[in-house]
Amino acid sequence: MSALPERADVVIIGSGHNGLVSAILLARAGLDVVVLEADAVLGGATRTEHPFAKVPTLGQSTGSYLLGLMPPELLATLDVDIPVLRRDPHYFLPTPGGPGSPYLLFGSDRDATRAQMEQFFSARDVAADEAMQVEIAALRADLAPAWLAEPGTVEEIADRHIRPQLQSTFIDLVRGSVADYLQRFGFKSELLMSMYAVTDGLSGLNAGPDDPGTGHNFLVHNMCRLPGADGTWMIAAGGMGTVSGTFAAAARAAGAKIFSSAPVSAVTVAQGAVTGVALADGRTIEAGVVLGSCDPYQLMSLVPDGALPAELTRRMNAVRKTGSTMKVNLALAGLPQFACLPSGTASPFGSTIHLLPGSAGLAGLAESDSPMAALRAMWADVQAGRLPAEPTIEWYLHTTVDPSLQDAAGHHSSALFVQSVPYELADSTWDAELPGYVEKLLDICERYAPGTRELVVDMMPLTPAGIERHFGITGGHIHHVDNTVAFDERMPYATGLDGLYAGSAGAHPAGSVIGAAGHNAAKRILADLGRG
Repeated sequence: MSALPERADVVIIGSGHNGLVSAILLARAGLDVVVLEADAVLGGATRTEHPFAKVPTLGQSTGSYLLGLMPPELLATLDVDIPVLRRDPHYFLPTPGGPGSPYLLFGSDRDATRAQMEQFFSARDVAADEAMQVEIAALRADLAPAWLAEPGTVEEIADRHIRPQLQSTFIDLVRGSVADYLQRFGFKSELLMSMYAVTDGLSGLNAGPDDPGTGHNFLVHNMCRLPGADGTWMIAAGGMGTVSGTFAAAARAAGAKIFSSAPVSAVTVAQGAVTGVALADGRTIEAGVVLGSCDPYQLMSLVPDGALPAELTRRMNAVRKTGSTMKVNLALAGLPQFACLPSGTASPFGSTIHLLPGSAGLAGLAESDSPMAALRAMWADVQAGRLPAEPTIEWYLHTTVDPSLQDAAGHHSSALFVQSVPYELADSTWDAELPGYVEKLLDICERYAPGTRELVVDMMPLTPAGIERHFGITGGHIHHVDNTVAFDERMPYATGLDGLYAGSAGAHPAGSVIGAAGHNAAKRILADLGRG
């Protein structure tokens, strides 16, 4: 901090992956760039930590945990390499019965997946799944160039990028619900529909399966185009801190200066233009350009009242939502054993393990609701401020694929990603309810993999408010702006206040570890400075 400069060409608030991408591009263009990070750790939610007091050398991606949506063209532009590991299988859908109960392992062997789907589900589900995958692959290919460009309206994006025969499908998907989109394909199994609805349509959203815009989130989560991904999500070797660490090294090599433990208290403005930033400790940096890599609402709070265009403030406040994601980071002494898997079956670890309400019915066990009805009941609970009686869980355990995260004793890092929960409880508090709800989540794990509870050595649970505190994201919303909000309706790169720009997950194209917003914001700054 003793080397903090008094002036710079560009100050970037926050060292999330988008901000670091911006820093690379702006510094390489010859600008004097300073990145200010409030936390002691770089990377925002893209970090690898050692959060377990009882196993202090066990690594864990405590926030974001998979890399899939980053455009390969962006990595080529940045000339960086992020080592990634393929998960195969990438999805595991178990049921809570014993050997012989239905399950699905989705992997690179499509014939094996189809055979399992037909054996445990139906030929109709095979046809529906394949038709959906073909359509999504076409949309993924068409939409890809739009992510590294300024956004337009849904119709403009369709006209500019989507093949004519899919334009109406694209518009309906982006504006519509994930439930309606999945229904089009004629799945017989509601469990398969609910799996896709949760992991792609609802992940990170404050929304239910029938809400408009959940189709956009579904499309976003199917934009995996990294080499070797084949439409699936990958693991960053060494955890997600590898992503931010790689970008930070490239930014420093280009001349950017990065400071941690340097919270910004205000963006300074004079005569309708940005003049720099003030830090919480009283120091200031003069700059004609300030770029917010923090979430849009934090950036807006740093600007003097009335300095931003009133229409922008109104529009962003209208789409503001709190987070509805809970994450329970776990340290495990060993690997769980899933009761439905026969001996000799391919390992489900590394994959996303889907624990879904309604799966017990498929195993011939009593079930209160159908899978899609259970999703709707879950969302009704969240809207009423209740902890869902039947939450959905994505369970993952990456240390079998990336053993570099393990400690010397061979512990495994794992996590439960729970969608959805309320930010605040109507009739209680998270402090009062968290221990019991974590036990409920472990009870669900026990239904599928008996003995799991005994493997838990330590844990780090993060409620939505916990995510807000730990990562500094307003409202604990992991996408900054709900991904029901698409394209030009998100935070604009140029805010309308001269010299103030935004380039976080709250901007186009969407929330997740993508990096396109950092790229696009930097390109906009360079164009506005006459360097584009």
